[in-house]
Amino acid sequence: MQTRAGKKRWIRDQESENSKASFPELFFDLVFVFGLIQLSHTLAADFTSATVGEAFLLILAIWWLWINTTWVTNLLDPDSIPVRYMLFALMFASILMAIALPEAFGEHALAFAGVYAAVQVGRSVFAWLAFRGEDDETARTFLRVMLWSAVSGGLWVAGALLNFEGRIIAWVAAVAVEYAGPLVRYRFPGLGPAPRETLILSGEHMAERCALFVIICLGETVLTTGRNTAEHMDADLTILVFCSAFVSTVAMWWIYFHKGQEAAAEKAEKTSRPEAVAHNLFTYGHVPIVAGIILTAVGQDFSLSHAQEPATLKTASVVVGGPVLFLCGNIWVKLAAASRLPLSHVAGLVALALLPAVGSSLQNYALSLGATACLLIASTWDYAVLRWPLSRNASST
Repeated sequence: MQTRAGKKRWIRDQESENSKASFPELFFDLVFVFGLIQLSHTLAADFTSATVGEAFLLILAIWWLWINTTWVTNLLDPDSIPVRYMLFALMFASILMAIALPEAFGEHALAFAGVYAAVQVGRSVFAWLAFRGEDDETARTFLRVMLWSAVSGGLWVAGALLNFEGRIIAWVAAVAVEYAGPLVRYRFPGLGPAPRETLILSGEHMAERCALFVIICLGETVLTTGRNTAEHMDADLTILVFCSAFVSTVAMWWIYFHKGQEAAAEKAEKTSRPEAVAHNLFTYGHVPIVAGIILTAVGQDFSLSHAQEPATLKTASVVVGGPVLFLCGNIWVKLAAASRLPLSHVAGLVALALLPAVGSSLQNYALSLGATACLLIASTWDYAVLRWPLSRNASST
């Protein structure tokens, strides 16, 4: 009985009113600030079409590691000692992975892939052990996740041992396997698919954790932009581009947090299908949001360091592509959460799509200013639309 009671303390009490993110979870998140800085700095320093593709693949991997850890800590109690040890072990491994990020496609490929695979499999093993004997259905779900992680982990490690072209193919396949898992409910030979809606989730906790990760990404944008600004203070346009970058970051914060995040939290908490909604809103819906913020930061850094160079299609793919991804992700989340198509975001996408048409005649700093203006228009319009019904109701009372 002591063993069962001890294991039960690993599991989060979903009936408790306290569903806020815990301090161990916030401590764990700090590692990803370092990882994202490593990634964006490497991409800005070696800005080519190939590195953009490589960075996007790594963004998908980093997000998948973090969101799957969030699913586990949503179900387990991060304040229990075993779960804390698990998080600290994941932190240490994630730091090693972040150190290897700049050369993940080079000489540190095996280190990156090995650590990444070990984290994904090890975390699933821990969750399986936590629920075994307490909730057999949930334990079997994590057994399926563990087996899928082992398959994708094998592809990660195998890719690290191949030449560059083979590595790309193997790692794209690994990411495809990982992202396909929830869609097919981790169906595995001999086990079948995981039953629908068996995990007892806290929607409020999931929404808060994803919001905190968005804050991490926005904070990384401020840190890297500030560092790059300090390195180019002698350039004439540095202050102008820095101000534009700061306004862009604030606009992204406003677009995500003004009503949108609140609607997502409410939808996730009140739905009768918590697993399906959590996957739609958070597991997949936040991918373009996170990728968009990181790519926007890279575009801002590149605009600071190459302000007066002519804009190219390659430059536009990040300077404009980052905000495009960010707005697309917010449209996805807001449609799923509130069945509301934000026309302001659509207008921002249209304006961003027009920028590359004149990009060949612009310099990088001007293209960056244009992208910021599009985000500012979208955020201001969205604020006005959401405020108008409140103002009208207030005037009628």
